[in-house]
Amino acid sequence: MASSRAYATVLARGGDGGGLVMSDFEHLPHDEQMRRLLGLASGALAHYDLPAGAEASLINLSENATYRVEDPASGRRWALRVHREGYHSKTAIASELAWLTALREDSAVVTPTAIAGREGELIQVVAHDGVPKPRHVVLSAWEEGHEPDEEQHDLRAPFEVLGEITARMHRHVHDWKKPADFERLTWDFETTLGQRPHWGRWRDGMGLTPDIEALFGRTVELIGQRLERFGTHSNRFNLIHCDMRLANLLIDGETTKVIDFDDCGFSWLMYDCATTVSFFEHKPEVPELIESWVRGYRKVIDLPQEDEAEIPTFVMLRRLLLVAWIGSHSETDLAQSMGVDYTQGSAGLCQDYLSRFD
Repeated sequence: MASSRAYATVLARGGDGGGLVMSDFEHLPHDEQMRRLLGLASGALAHYDLPAGAEASLINLSENATYRVEDPASGRRWALRVHREGYHSKTAIASELAWLTALREDSAVVTPTAIAGREGELIQVVAHDGVPKPRHVVLSAWEEGHEPDEEQHDLRAPFEVLGEITARMHRHVHDWKKPADFERLTWDFETTLGQRPHWGRWRDGMGLTPDIEALFGRTVELIGQRLERFGTHSNRFNLIHCDMRLANLLIDGETTKVIDFDDCGFSWLMYDCATTVSFFEHKPEVPELIESWVRGYRKVIDLPQEDEAEIPTFVMLRRLLLVAWIGSHSETDLAQSMGVDYTQGSAGLCQDYLSRFD
């Protein structure tokens, strides 16, 4: 979710390598940072059996940098992902690819297909003199399709589809035998709102006042209490996508594809539901959209009433986790455009949550 400036900062924090000190890279102009990162991506193409004229161009800069690779002669395309430094290990990236492959081969959902390099490895390690430390790089076949239009007036039908697809993934992972060295992040209370947060502390959210901080504190305490009672049995806590928004679907005719598994890890199944309303949790249509999601989910597998009843807790957790993310990425355009308003707008949600469950 981070913008280009956040990504550049993360690269700079990754350490030194190739003769470049990390502080040197951090203080380069943004355009120069992106030029060097493109150099790394372009150099990565030599690791694959691609046409000689293939070229890389940036299409998305979030936690990773994603490039469109295109052969001008044939028009063929691929997607190249340059992983940011320090977020996932090579083993963790391989684990992500293993799950994507299993989902696709077991006909659970359609996912991107990774392409091996010349020596047969799916994950390449690519260095560039102008970028601190080598980066992990993955090439995938280009997936045709378009994102669902989140601006359309009625999102109930897309949310029902989203619920159905999520349930198919949950059903699959329940029976899937993971590789022995499988490694992904765990998104539990301690690593979201607790003492070991992956995305920063919620107390560092933009625009916090003493009153809002106290309100958030009471809310976090209640979330923790409820999640402790809810528990982490495998029927409730397992490997999930962790960012199941409409933006991470591609509609290709009658086929719906799932992309961007970069945050996938171990968490509560209903956290996948909460992520569907990321950044607009406060809007009045959210309860109806969640009802649509639940309806789609139950087309595939059972959802106990007590699990459905806890969805507001996961929506609240996700909201405050995004407050933390914005605070830890305060230099980004996204954080600056919505950070303070998003924090202050969360106060009303906290009050509603406390009045409902406290």
